[in-house]
Amino acid sequence: MLTSLKQEKFMLLALIAAIAAYPLEHWMLHSGQVVALVAGVVLIGFIVMASMRVAHHAEQLAEKVGDPYGTMILTLAAVLVEVVILAIMMSNEPSPTLVRDTIYSAVMLDINGILGLAALMGGIKHGEQSYNDDSARTYSVMILTAMGVSMVVPEFIPQADWKIYSAFTIGAMVVLYTLFLRMQVGPHSYFFSYSYPEKRRKKLPEAEHEAPVSLAFSIGTLVFGVIVIGALAEVMSKTLDLGLEGTGAPPVITAIVVAAISAAPEILTALRAALANRMQSVVNIALGASLSTVILTVPVMEAMALYSGQPFQMAMTPVQTVMVFITLIVSAINLNDGETNAIEGMTHFVLFATFIMLSLLGL
Repeated sequence: MLTSLKQEKFMLLALIAAIAAYPLEHWMLHSGQVVALVAGVVLIGFIVMASMRVAHHAEQLAEKVGDPYGTMILTLAAVLVEVVILAIMMSNEPSPTLVRDTIYSAVMLDINGILGLAALMGGIKHGEQSYNDDSARTYSVMILTAMGVSMVVPEFIPQADWKIYSAFTIGAMVVLYTLFLRMQVGPHSYFFSYSYPEKRRKKLPEAEHEAPVSLAFSIGTLVFGVIVIGALAEVMSKTLDLGLEGTGAPPVITAIVVAAISAAPEILTALRAALANRMQSVVNIALGASLSTVILTVPVMEAMALYSGQPFQMAMTPVQTVMVFITLIVSAINLNDGETNAIEGMTHFVLFATFIMLSLLGL
């Protein structure tokens, strides 16, 4: 018991921060903009701590069940964190573009940031790294379809018809993901796995000495962690909004923060996999997280919009649309041969740097 508590020190710190944040909320919001901004940044740190533990337990569950179920658990955990934070922020101070900008930022971060950095570092260390190219093609076409239907076509939908198209989008995303999930864990599960016999033989002796994974404890801690994150996000959204008010910071900064919080654990997992020469895990994490973000976040948030009667601005800006299409075209070319290298990683990372620069310019 004592060992478990020691391992969960980050989660306990996040819990203490959540308990302390509520009685201190009034003070933080009425002690000036600088105090509010510092408080918001500190709370983001505690949210990242909790999300790291959520990802750790998701990773343990993933190891227990193996691929493709494992990657699915990891990406779903990250999307769950993102949806919880988004829902709370939207309930506090609705922003018509926050959902769109967060999904866009998450796709840029996952594909260009995580995949780019992992392929770059893994390529420098190992040269060409192999994976199952069926998974990359499947993910790419799914991401393109989901983003096209939910974030490009809405630009051409008349305002009077937004409820009809919103309901259609919810149905389309649910059907698309249900079929994809059925294929991922059923007939086409081999698309998302790759055999690394040498690595497995080396890893087995270490795995034998590890403590057995408690399924119930991992699930319980994962759910508890999401609740703690939601509590912290409630106060963080208010302090961050006040702290950034009038500073001239681009509106997309908040969206990038939300996307980065949910992606932080995935970044570490993907980098570890790339340095261990397991590029299949990187592809599954980066592209799987992008797909899950679009295909699961959109119906949840669209349902909120229909319930509240307040539509979100889901159509991407021209700059965002161009960046997404360039990213998916580069991804389709780079991930077409079953091997990645440092050059391919660098192309994605340059696109990620371009995304950051455009965001700082307010575009």
